[in-house]
Formats: sequence, structure tokens, C-alpha cells
Amino acid sequence: MKTLDFDWKPLLLVPVLALVALPLTGSFSTWLTLTVAGLAMGMIVFIIASGLTLVFGLMDVLNFGHGVFIALGAFVASAVLGGMGDWTGSQEVWRNLVAVFPAMLVAMAVAGAIGLAFERFIVRPVYGQHLKQILITMGGMIIGEELIKVIWGPGQIPLPLPDGLRGSLLVGDAAISKYRLLAVAVGLVVFGVLAWTLARTKIGLLIRAGVQDREMVESLGYRIGRLFIGVFVVGSALAGLGGVMWGLFQQNLIPQMGAQVNVLIFIVIIIGGLGSTTGALIGALLVGLMTNYTGFLLPVATQFASIVLMVAVLLWRPQGVYPVASSR
Repeated sequence: MKTLDFDWKPLLLVPVLALVALPLTGSFSTWLTLTVAGLAMGMIVFIIASGLTLVFGLMDVLNFGHGVFIALGAFVASAVLGGMGDWTGSQEVWRNLVAVFPAMLVAMAVAGAIGLAFERFIVRPVYGQHLKQILITMGGMIIGEELIKVIWGPGQIPLPLPDGLRGSLLVGDAAISKYRLLAVAVGLVVFGVLAWTLARTKIGLLIRAGVQDREMVESLGYRIGRLFIGVFVVGSALAGLGGVMWGLFQQNLIPQMGAQVNVLIFIVIIIGGLGSTTGALIGALLVGLMTNYTGFLLPVATQFASIVLMVAVLLWRPQGVYPVASSR
């Protein structure tokens, strides 16, 4: 089977895009600021998309309700952080992290629990029926958004950054946001854990084998159905984590925030190749960089930049940069 080690060309896409943008931005400091901001945005989008690429690519479930877990995670985190004002109001970064990390864990736990119920009552009856999956999961997202309005209200809720994570670090003449550095670090941890789990553990082996030949794995005595439920729960929990990161990135929350990024998430997993964690990372970084560079150079085209990028990649590799059959 072809492995990632021999397929190095997609790994060059991110640095090539960054190098192409360097002379266009006019100065190195501006380019560095845009690049770090783009990488941070890409990492946040990757965290959100990694859950859906697991569910979509490995379980063959078109979960258009993924956005509700993003919004739920963000709103739960706002409630947790709202009760930790002494920690979020400190100028010491470590005290801020003591507040942010528990908020992330609680958001993941709640999103995962709701994801378990979502799979049981909404997704399970329509396994293998893609059209019904689209319709019923979109309906589930609408219901979820209405429930969020019932609990937190329909209006916009501020989610300010903790005091110690505000502002920027100066690298020469470039200003690097502290929060964006945190986003990059969290994204790398998520990618490392997912890649290691899928490639180096027995659970990852069973998931990959179950995707290729479910009947054979079940004949060996493994309950692949339960394993796939676990995948759905993990995907929902990652969406909740991504919602926390995205909410802090935007610094305000609305119940429809998950639906607003759904299109961007699908662009990322299509670019990356369905089910590929590495592909999702590359796709998210490309989207983040493309959005930031285009927003600076040609703001009017920002909304179309990701679509143009997706079309260009698919013309090169119609199945995405790392199709799941060759990436694992």
C-alpha cells in the first residue's frame, strides 16, 4: 500500500503558497504577520474539520448537523469561562490557561455526549442513505440551534479573550498574536494524537480495517458498530473543541455560528481527501493562508478564494491531496 512517506508533493503546497505570497505582500513583516495568522486560522479550522473528516470519511455519514456541536462547544465554554473571572482577568498566561483548558474539556464532554444521542436517534436510522442523512442531520442542526437559543438566548454573546492572551508578540517588525500561537499549538497536539491513534494503535487498526471490510472484522469477533459510534462521539467532541477555539478567535457567539463555517469545513475535507487526517490538516492550512492573503491583497475576492483553491486542487487530484486509501 502506498504510504505518506512516498507521497511528498502535497506537503509542499503550504510552503509554496506562502512563498508565492511573499513578494506580493510588499514587506517581510506584513507577510510574516499574515502567514502566522493564516496558519492559526487553519489550525482552528482543522480542529473543527478533523471530527467531520473522521465521521464522513471513515463512517460514510454525511453529517450536515456537525455545526451544532461547534456552536454548543462555544456556548458551553462561555458559561465555564464566565464563572472563572478571577482566572481569565489575570495578566498571567498560565492562569488564563488554567481557565481555558477546563472550558475546552467541558465543551468536548458535553458535545461528545450530545453527539452520542445525535447518532443514536438521528443518524443511526439512516445509515447508508445519503440523501436522508443530509435532510435529517440538517433538521437536527436546526433543532439544536433553537435549543441553544432557548438556553442562552437568540442574541449575540461576547466571548472575550482572557487578558493574558490578548495582544501580540513582536518578532522584528511583525506582530504575532498570542492567541494565534496557542491555536497553532492546540492544533498540532490534536493532529499528533489523531495521527498516532489511527496509525499506531489497535483501535486505529480496527477502524481502518472496518472501513475496508466491515464484515471480515465483525467475523473476527470485533463489534465494529460500537467502534464507529465511538468515532462519531470523538468527532462531535472535536467539533466542540473547535467551537471553543473559533469562538475565542471571533470573540463573539451566535447560535448559527456552526452553520456559518459548515461550507468552509466541507471545502477542507474535500481538498484533503475524505477520511484523511493529514489531508485535512493540509487543506485547512491552505484555506487559512489563502483567506488571509486574499483578504489583504484583494478583499473583494475573499469569499471566493477557498472555492477557487478547492477547484485548483481537485483539477490536480480529483480525490483530494491524500485520498484515504493511500494516506493510511
